[in-house]
Amino acid sequence: MGLSVKDRNQPPQKGDLFPIGQTNWVDSVFSQMELEDKIGQLFMVTAYSNLGNAHVQQIESLIKEYKIGGLIFMQGGPIRQIKLVNRYQNLSELPLLIAQDAEYGLAMRLDSTMRFPNQMTLGAIDDERYLYDMGAEIAHQLKAVGVNVSFAPVVDVNINPANPVIGWRSFGENPENVTRKAKAYMKGLQHNQVIANAKHFPGHGDTNLDSHYDLPVIKHDRTRLDSIEMYPFRGLIADSLLSVMIAHLNVPSLDSTPNLPTSLSKPVVTGLLKNELGFQGLVFTDALNMKGVTKYYRAGEVELEALKAGVDILLSPENIPLAIKKIKEAIEDGTLAEEDIDERVIKILKAKFIVGLNRFEKLPMDNLQADLFRSRALAIKSELYEQAVTVVNNKEGLLPFVNVDSLEYASISIGSKSKTSFQKYLEKYTDFEHFNTGSTPTPGEVSKIMAKASTKNFVVVGIHGMTNRRSKRYNLSSGAVSFINKLRQKTKVVVVAFGNPYSLKYLPSQDWLVCAYEDDTLMQKAVPQVLFGSLNSYGKLPVTVSEEMKEGQGFRVNSIGRMGYSFPENVKMNARKLAMIDSVVAEAIRKEESPGCQVLVARKGKIIFEKAYGYHTYSKKKPVTTDNVYDLASLTKVLSTLQAVMLLEGDKKINLDAKLVDYLPELEGTDKANMTLFQILGHQAGLIPFYPFWSKIMEKKKHNPAFLSTTQSDSFNVQLSDDLFAINTIEDSVYQWLIETKLSTRRGRASTYTYRYSDLGFMFLKQVVERVERTRLDSIVTSNIYTSLGLKYLGYNPLGRLDKNNITPTEMDIYLRKGLVHGYVHDPGAILQSGVGGHAGLFSNAHDIAVLLQMNLQGGYYGGKQLLSQESLEKFNTRYFVKNRNRRGLGWDKPGVKDIEGPTSEKSSPETFGHLGFTGTCAWVDPQHELVYVFLSNRIHPFAGNRKLIRNNTRQVIQDIIYSSIEDYHEDAAIGRAKLD
Repeated sequence: MGLSVKDRNQPPQKGDLFPIGQTNWVDSVFSQMELEDKIGQLFMVTAYSNLGNAHVQQIESLIKEYKIGGLIFMQGGPIRQIKLVNRYQNLSELPLLIAQDAEYGLAMRLDSTMRFPNQMTLGAIDDERYLYDMGAEIAHQLKAVGVNVSFAPVVDVNINPANPVIGWRSFGENPENVTRKAKAYMKGLQHNQVIANAKHFPGHGDTNLDSHYDLPVIKHDRTRLDSIEMYPFRGLIADSLLSVMIAHLNVPSLDSTPNLPTSLSKPVVTGLLKNELGFQGLVFTDALNMKGVTKYYRAGEVELEALKAGVDILLSPENIPLAIKKIKEAIEDGTLAEEDIDERVIKILKAKFIVGLNRFEKLPMDNLQADLFRSRALAIKSELYEQAVTVVNNKEGLLPFVNVDSLEYASISIGSKSKTSFQKYLEKYTDFEHFNTGSTPTPGEVSKIMAKASTKNFVVVGIHGMTNRRSKRYNLSSGAVSFINKLRQKTKVVVVAFGNPYSLKYLPSQDWLVCAYEDDTLMQKAVPQVLFGSLNSYGKLPVTVSEEMKEGQGFRVNSIGRMGYSFPENVKMNARKLAMIDSVVAEAIRKEESPGCQVLVARKGKIIFEKAYGYHTYSKKKPVTTDNVYDLASLTKVLSTLQAVMLLEGDKKINLDAKLVDYLPELEGTDKANMTLFQILGHQAGLIPFYPFWSKIMEKKKHNPAFLSTTQSDSFNVQLSDDLFAINTIEDSVYQWLIETKLSTRRGRASTYTYRYSDLGFMFLKQVVERVERTRLDSIVTSNIYTSLGLKYLGYNPLGRLDKNNITPTEMDIYLRKGLVHGYVHDPGAILQSGVGGHAGLFSNAHDIAVLLQMNLQGGYYGGKQLLSQESLEKFNTRYFVKNRNRRGLGWDKPGVKDIEGPTSEKSSPETFGHLGFTGTCAWVDPQHELVYVFLSNRIHPFAGNRKLIRNNTRQVIQDIIYSSIEDYHEDAAIGRAKLD
């Protein structure tokens, strides 16, 4: 599709290359142009936004005096560029066509902007639709800084590993793959009103010289050029390509003139590109200040020869006055026809109309930085890296790692002296011992790391700080390779190269090898997700590295259901809407609903929002981090006791219709004996809500010495606080007091108890679970579930596992412990059971809770293992007592139903399950929306009477925002991908 146009009766649509009214505008402008005006349109001058006033004055002079047609902006910054674009466009009589080299986005030329992946990285991606999205986003950013033409994509087929100028700028060595990738990128740009440019015709991929410094010679015959070098150009021209850049190459099989660059060759530009290939779009020279053309042709002469060859736009000319003089002389002596100039100018004007320059408006600068780094852009960039990860070797299909509970792991980052993002994301899946070295590990480092790392089952080695310089081995030192090979003799080693794929030739025969292409933090985030089965791996090598690592090689690694990490748009959520959580939480903290909190949102198995807010206490000395743990209170019921019950029920070790006495024979003859597990789980057993067991060990508000001591001893060894200990038999006493509690007086018909939420039922369930398994509840859930999930924070009694500074304090206990509760469970009934209650006692951060809930959401499957029965999970998430005005399932709390009020957002689906916690916590799963939401706080600090969080309904308000984020997601990306199809 070229630039020839005709009027349409239909209104223009997004991506419409032939808008209504184009011909009228072009004709009206062209009819008023003198010859000097027309010649000026052929020049695109190099401009900078970081060279100061003298340079600006020079550009302004060229605009005013020679009426140049366009500018190519080089180095600078986005704000500075916008100011200059506005200034220059305002000065120019005709709108200027603004171009930029933006192969990987604005960052190729501008500071403080986003860098998208290199084209070699993109060449590894299996699905081109991701490249379309990138093209669309880059177009959005280019337009924001006033750019209309992007000199991208590079469609050179990099068939030569020694190529000094293309290399990683190419999509790879396979012409078909290059064509597919280039088409997708091109359409992303052009469907969003930015002209794409295929470069460098007729193909710069097999050169050993850089045309910036010399004139490369390509000696291939025409058959070879057609099948490889020119193959992508043919494909794009046959589609909808709007512009091409002509390279400075000497190709004797296309034009035998000695030392003639293709940019000045009429047989190449007019004969081959325009006539034979039928290209009707804009033809740009490569920069005319490059040695590839200036070595043999002088300024003025080179511009004229390019026009004679058939070029439309002269890029970066060295001497415009001289060039104009030469062009005018050529027109006068008949060696260049004025009609040829007219044809080019009309084509340029049509291009300007296509990109909207006929209605140019001053570019705004408000919120530019936020726009250039918007969540959608980050989401697209993240997906590109995720899709590119290439598992080159995977001996015995070891990857992804399945066992995180029975194996030991270490990581080594070579080329980074400090902990990397790669290492931080590795440790989200299991415990890692981390090591870091320089690019060449010292003998001391090697010896020290070998002694420890070689004892691990697996060592993951990340190679960082790599370059694209082949002459320097891509900064992959022989010492680093030697270290890796030495380590391989001791244990299993997974090598991840965060750099150029050609570097892999220095890593032969690795059993487990991953090519990560670039050292971007988002790539460092993606690779651990592949290694641990959060992401599928589809990447394939875009180039041949060696006989054992050829183009197209890449092992597919399938997800095994582990939690991943992404951005809201990647799971169809609106990041801007989700960001409203910040202000809600800020207001809650200002009102002292809680000194701080954690909020986590996950969708479709991806954590897309995880933040910590505020402080541990109102003294504001210690900020909350995402690694800090909170007392979960009643979340313990569903995250511990219920998990154990579902586990045993799925294994048919317990029967929900059985009576308590069937498992606890000591209840024979009591009023608790005939309660069924089913009734207890549904809070329908007639138990009272709670009982103040601590009152049994107090005498007139003082500690009863028969039960309590401020000194630890063999008889008083149950720790309640730093300086308070209970008698060793206290748990037995609590159980006996539990049995003796009175039943609720709220009865229905035929002595059936009505719904009444109760802690006591889960205290009995703890006894049942421990009796059946003959071990403690904490041991059951840890060994059977938590450890298998790779959880590090979720568990009872955190002081035995974590630094106290990592634990947020709760209430100032003025009754039992006479001081601030910090690191011990707040609930007195739980602390009297050595901190392990069936109703309370768990501590965790939001992340670990989300992982556990994700396993429940996935029907008990996680990390390649079936931990719980899907049938059991469905059974427990069913309402059985609605007629008793009870919204709950079995153990799980649920949304309101009919006229029964609920604790969740009204937008949550009926399948939603979760729970609230007294300390200011909640955790909810919505299977219909594949959604997990966790909120943790210590709202009871310093006193439990603080009910502001509850009164203001803050947890539910946040949940409303989460659902609004789903509702307000716009399908822009999906629409774009449909266009590509």
